[in-house]
Formats: sequence, structure tokens, C-alpha cells
Amino acid sequence: MCQSTAYILKDGREEIFFEDIESLETSGAEVKMVSIFGEERTIRARPRRFSLVDHKIVLEPQ
Repeated sequence: MCQSTAYILKDGREEIFFEDIESLETSGAEVKMVSIFGEERTIRARPRRFSLVDHKIVLEPQ
């Protein structure tokens, strides 16, 4: 499987926000993610870093 985990930056630390992500879309100041189970989450944030090898997405709140 190639799903990823999204982390949100809080007080300089990375906290898990959403797991098993299969798609990610940005629109303005929002990021929408969909899991392999069809669950959707949207957050006001910007992608800060992606690691394709580690399946990791780091988001910075807006």
C-alpha cells in the first residue's frame, strides 16, 4: 500500500492528524484529504513537507 499519514505542526512538534491518506487536494488556504476508507477531512493549512519514501505529509496551520 502507498497511503500516507498527515501530521500537523503544533508548538514545533509533529502530531498525527489523519492516517491512511490516498489523495490530497489544495484549494486556497485549505487542504482536503481522503483516506483509503473514503473518510474525508479538510483543514486550513498549507503543505510544508512531503516525504514520498516515508509516506509522510507535514501540514502547517493557517
